[in-house]
Amino acid sequence: MSGAASGATSGQSQARATPFSKFGWGVLVYTIFVVLFGAYVRITGSGAGCGQHWPTCHGEIVPRAPALETVIEFTHRATSGVYGLLVIALLVWAFRLFPRGHLARVGAVWTLVFTISEALVGAGLVKFGLVAEDDSVARAVVMAIHLINTSFLTGALALTCWAGARPVTRRLVSSEDDASPGRARVTLILMGCLVGLILVGITGAVTALGDTLYPVTEAGLVERIASDQSISAHFLERLRIMHPMLAVGIGALVLFASQSIAGRDPRRAVQRWGMAVSVLVVTQVTAGVVNIMLSAPGWMQIVHLLVGTMLWTALVLLTASALER
Repeated sequence: MSGAASGATSGQSQARATPFSKFGWGVLVYTIFVVLFGAYVRITGSGAGCGQHWPTCHGEIVPRAPALETVIEFTHRATSGVYGLLVIALLVWAFRLFPRGHLARVGAVWTLVFTISEALVGAGLVKFGLVAEDDSVARAVVMAIHLINTSFLTGALALTCWAGARPVTRRLVSSEDDASPGRARVTLILMGCLVGLILVGITGAVTALGDTLYPVTEAGLVERIASDQSISAHFLERLRIMHPMLAVGIGALVLFASQSIAGRDPRRAVQRWGMAVSVLVVTQVTAGVVNIMLSAPGWMQIVHLLVGTMLWTALVLLTASALER
């Protein structure tokens, strides 16, 4: 057996599904559900369903005789509360199961940190009235921050699950690896892809907000662009063109990078996640085209967000697998 193949086999033998990692993957799936539910709250204009009260709803712990918007917003808060408890359970389990310095511990800590900041961002949206029909620059900025925090949250949780299947402390890059031009190049490429996807996500979040507040007309593509770029158009409409252009460019880069890295690394995990990233890039671009063609209906926005979240998670796991020592 060749040295590379032997190393790949040895690396694969370190990873085994454990009760901890299985629980972590379940929490990750629930995370995606909560994220999609949050998008549904925005699409239905239910963000102000509890008024400007947080953590209470209209000043009550459990609202009585609530309107539909209140039911939607309160349910989203309840699911988020359950999520917080799951993250705390994951953290406690990680500290009981793994030694100090293990990536599963570190990832669980950061997952909790980003969960808390996620709650604070959501509270800020409610307390400052940046919900429902608000179309201010402040809301667009906070939506971008929300997207960045959500990306870090899902990324940290994915790394926790990944590391939780490894019984010993795993380091993604060692000092010897840093000295290798090839490893340094792979690291730079993957970091660039991650940053690129965050930029695409930011423009996507702002575009989704614009699609909700200023629905896309059912005119032809040229007419839509002309309308969005007119002098009277709102800034959210003018920014709408940025997302598809950036998505296609960054998507092509991520597709090329994942194929290139998987083609040079024989390890099974790298091959698997490289293929997943490639498939999800194509799926996401296709979903984006369909979203534009259908004038961005709410259900298609949720599908688009789902595929985007899966793509981000797969790229994080490809990065971890490719850079694993």
